[in-house]
Amino acid sequence: MWHRHLQPPPGQIFALGVADHDSVLRGVAIVGRPVARHLDNGHTLEVTRVATDGTRNACSMLYAAAWRATSALGYTQLVTYTQADETGASLRAAGWRVIGQRRSHAGWDRPSRPRRTLGSEHIPRTLWEAP
Repeated sequence: MWHRHLQPPPGQIFALGVADHDSVLRGVAIVGRPVARHLDNGHTLEVTRVATDGTRNACSMLYAAAWRATSALGYTQLVTYTQADETGASLRAAGWRVIGQRRSHAGWDRPSRPRRTLGSEHIPRTLWEAP
């Protein structure tokens, strides 16, 4: 309902939420196995979605909590991506750092393995890593 540009992810390892003092849910994060094969090494998870209702600092709290939970589960790396038009302010506030830039791509559809359009094609992305 709150996510701006992507459909729900296909799977997850865990999800978490942030609520206000009245226990009203203000945002959620979904963490799962990395989408990129080279990062799917058994030690890394990926924040695949973060969505809030706009509550101040909710995104930063979710990113920080996602890293704490990932560490508690025994994983050693947590990554996520932002699109070119996103500043990454919430990630920086949670202590994350940029570890790479990804060029835009035309999509994952190939004659040998058809894929549907997801809406994130043709958009450069930034790869971030938790502290």
